[in-house]
Amino acid sequence: MRAVDGVDLDIPPGQTVALLGRNGAGKSTAIGLLLGLYEPDAGTVELFGAAPERSVRAGRVGAMLQDARPVPRVTVGELVTFLASRYPAPMPVARALELAGIADLAGRRVDRLSGGQVQRVRFALALAGDPALLVLDEPTAALDVEARHAFWESMRTYARRGHTVLFSTHYLEEADAHADRIVVIDRGRIVADGTGEELRRAAGGNLVCVDLAGREPESFGLLPGVRSVEVHGDRVRLRTDDSDATVMALAELGAIRNLEVTPASLDDAFLALTAGGGAGALKGRGELREQPTATRTRRTTV
Repeated sequence: MRAVDGVDLDIPPGQTVALLGRNGAGKSTAIGLLLGLYEPDAGTVELFGAAPERSVRAGRVGAMLQDARPVPRVTVGELVTFLASRYPAPMPVARALELAGIADLAGRRVDRLSGGQVQRVRFALALAGDPALLVLDEPTAALDVEARHAFWESMRTYARRGHTVLFSTHYLEEADAHADRIVVIDRGRIVADGTGEELRRAAGGNLVCVDLAGREPESFGLLPGVRSVEVHGDRVRLRTDDSDATVMALAELGAIRNLEVTPASLDDAFLALTAGGGAGALKGRGELREQPTATRTRRTTV
């Protein structure tokens, strides 16, 4: 099984990019390769023109991973201070704690914090080196709604300073709201790469729903603009590039009963782009290339 298959991803400075995909799609493996935690079977991974390990040691990359465990018997302030001291040009500890929203927890022991608080400590640790690139694996997974809003406000503040942010998430609304660009990974491959609006257009810009009214579902697939047909009970849902043309054709057929036209959501786009494992539904900035090896990545540069 290929965990990451021919991913070629370039991220320019100052961009916020979301990695989107189902469980097991290859997001965490791609991040592990990017950070030098895994070695690719073929191809190369570069950060700032160097091997990931060199860029991480130089403090140019900060990471917040899902499986990091709290260090026992140390306070938040002690932990962040220690890690910051390992970098050549660290962020001031007070600033890192403030950005992470945990300035009031500096004197608390890390192993006595709640799950959401520990997640914010991880964020402060990722900021400690004042990295040019921040890599976040499911950063808001353990946060409640209020904490998630506070986290993204901190992230926007950090990004406005010209830093690059790459984050994976299961929350499609977060990707849509906070990323300049969304990269969809499915079965280890990039299947879409663009803005939320570009992804929606790639999957079919609008949904047209009508009653079947005794008609064969296949006949709706011949209408202008229609890209896919889904049947739900006695209703048919048409994903279409041109809803006006589709509705006009339905009217000419006399096939309009309980008509409903809605714009496709990012959820709709995500489901359409990952259905059946088809790759390359939208290839904007991410290109797919075939390679005859097992688990691998191509060149990933920042």
